[in-house]
Amino acid sequence: MLAGANIIYGLGMLEMGMTISYSQLLMDAEMAEMMLFSMDGIVVNDETLSVDVIKEVGPRSDFLAHMNTFENMYIQSKPKLIDRLTRDRWNEAGHLDMESRALIAAKELLATWEPEPLPEEACARVRAVLNAAERDYGVPESLE
Repeated sequence: MLAGANIIYGLGMLEMGMTISYSQLLMDAEMAEMMLFSMDGIVVNDETLSVDVIKEVGPRSDFLAHMNTFENMYIQSKPKLIDRLTRDRWNEAGHLDMESRALIAAKELLATWEPEPLPEEACARVRAVLNAAERDYGVPESLE
């Protein structure tokens, strides 16, 4: 992407694109979100530079334990499926791998999703395209 790629293709595809996996789609989408986020660049300002914190902590000290690091670490990455727990905490939390979390999320989405209907104009255009294709290929108007 940094070299100029402008397409992200194949999200959710398995078996050379012959199969679509909802859980794979969600995992791939999370990766794509991370790539797109990185393309936006890094915000550089007084807050993100944290010069005051650098002065406060000083050389040969621990920036990771500073509250500023904790407060700003989620700016760079907001995963929904990737788990960043330690192994002990991951085991305590039920040790679900990413694929299992993605499958749960996909099932929840499928159970709760309420699609927004297409506007009537869009439906009419789709019908017109289908009708033209059916005429071109000799599909009878009525299959009764």
